[in-house]
Amino acid sequence: MANAHSIDLSEHAGHHAHDHAHEEEHQSFVAKYIFSMDHKMISRQFLLTAVVMAVIAMTMSIIFRMQLAWPGEKFAFINAMLGDTWGKDGILDPNMYLALVTIHGTIMVFFVLTGGLSGTFANLLIPYQVGARDMASGFLNMLSYWFFFLSSVIMLASLFITDGPASGGWTIYPPLSALPEAMPGSKLGMTMWLISMTLFIVSSLLGGINYIVTIINLRTKGMKMTRMPLTMWAILITAILGVLSFPVLVSAVVLLICDRSLGTSFYLSDIYIGGRPLDNVGGSPVLFEHLFWFLGHPEVYIVILPALGITSEIIATNSRKPIFGYRAMIGSMLAIGFLSFIVWGHHMFLTGMNPFLGSVFVFTTLLIAIPSAVKAFNYITTLWKGNIQYTPAMLFSIGLVSSFVTGGVTGIILADSTLDINVHDTYFVVAHFHIVMGLSAIFGMFAGVYHWFPKLFLRMMNKKLGYLHFWTTFVCAYGVFFPMHFLGLAGVPRRYYTNSNFPMFDNLVDINEIVTVFAILAALAQVIFMFNFFYSIFRGEKSPQNPWNSNTLEWTTPMANIHGNWPGPLPVVHRWAYDYSKPGASADFIPQTVPLAEGEHDNGEH
Repeated sequence: MANAHSIDLSEHAGHHAHDHAHEEEHQSFVAKYIFSMDHKMISRQFLLTAVVMAVIAMTMSIIFRMQLAWPGEKFAFINAMLGDTWGKDGILDPNMYLALVTIHGTIMVFFVLTGGLSGTFANLLIPYQVGARDMASGFLNMLSYWFFFLSSVIMLASLFITDGPASGGWTIYPPLSALPEAMPGSKLGMTMWLISMTLFIVSSLLGGINYIVTIINLRTKGMKMTRMPLTMWAILITAILGVLSFPVLVSAVVLLICDRSLGTSFYLSDIYIGGRPLDNVGGSPVLFEHLFWFLGHPEVYIVILPALGITSEIIATNSRKPIFGYRAMIGSMLAIGFLSFIVWGHHMFLTGMNPFLGSVFVFTTLLIAIPSAVKAFNYITTLWKGNIQYTPAMLFSIGLVSSFVTGGVTGIILADSTLDINVHDTYFVVAHFHIVMGLSAIFGMFAGVYHWFPKLFLRMMNKKLGYLHFWTTFVCAYGVFFPMHFLGLAGVPRRYYTNSNFPMFDNLVDINEIVTVFAILAALAQVIFMFNFFYSIFRGEKSPQNPWNSNTLEWTTPMANIHGNWPGPLPVVHRWAYDYSKPGASADFIPQTVPLAEGEHDNGEH
């Protein structure tokens, strides 16, 4: 019944698209490129905004890495970029160091890996892969992007105010973030951070509701849930996680605004500033940690699941094999989604929680390794004896599997409450989450861009530059984050402006220098990508209809930006998305629109 209803809705959208086909050709620049309601254009808007934000965040990381490697050294470019207020004589100001670390983390986690990754690929792929004319609500989709854009502008604007941007770390723990008088970065910059994040959450909720409704209601005829590509499952589960967890962060932010501006004490108690006691009594900063990490841990999977979905599609396509364990992959994503809501306490082992409660969080956190391992083994088994096509997208997908496993192994150490005591808040934690979440998601995003570039811009990216980009990025990324484990095991705390006051860390300066050199090289490697990306948009080789010989529906649409995606009726789906190298078939791929032959089984049904 639901499916019949969805076809009616899609067909209605199709007639609507047809009626406006001629209008589309004569749309004004503003209607077509700025306030567009077309999912393809909105996808490009998200991607281009995320690219700009990523460049800014990467530049910030280079500036503070220079300080960590060569503390007290003078760098002319720091003065040129930050001026005399924050970079006097070319030395980074300690307050600006904290601010850069905070804004770098915020931009990467939320604006690049959440908004950029989900916004780009959910918008591009959902209508294409489920066989819909467009999203359920084009208007909500447009609003979702513009809230994201406005949020980005406010976050960047906070860099230019007198007191500097928020500087309480990307987790903005009170009391530092709750008391404007605590430090320069807790004044207007923190207020702007809170406003920006509230708008970002509005954007995520609008987008998430739209993604869920489109996947459930607007699937084309024959597109059962068990015939959907794993990208769709990943994005559906991600959207559900976002809709359930982001409102909790809103509540944390609202209470923080009350503490900052209205004199309440949700997070404050027994605070002294300059020897003077404050009036606030009865609150607890641990309450904020509970609210923040109740979003914060599902957020890790909101970041990584779309990347895993993209990787599933690319590895199957380029191994020329069906994905191994399709239903196990769906089950593992559902298990990860469920478990992500009951593990947040592992961020809080050192808050003085009851050891029994700590042991419960240890158990649930170790449990999440099982569905994660299912995914890793299924990827490896899909690759096994495959006819592998080493495209740049495939290399980045395999790179994701590598970083997901590497980062996951250190997660087992951090999941254990007794082992965590030694490495909590050290560079070991920084290394862990940058590899398992940051690197994996970035690799997934690069894989998606290389693979679906023909659907985004109708052209191909340069393969040789793609290979160069992958190998330099892969080597440099491990060069940055692998040595950090050793710093963490030696006890070097994260977020410190300099460790020169601690003689026991003097022998570790070399490691920080190595990390920073690799970070600079990794940043230069992204110049290759930027050139390839922007050059290919305008001058790249025109893409053929189905460049990767893929089975999914997006490759059945014309290589043109038409409204409604398919010029005629919507495609009808007859099989799952992974019929590669099927015994007895004449080609090594069978698109989903090809009817089943007599006596042929649909593998998605078994």
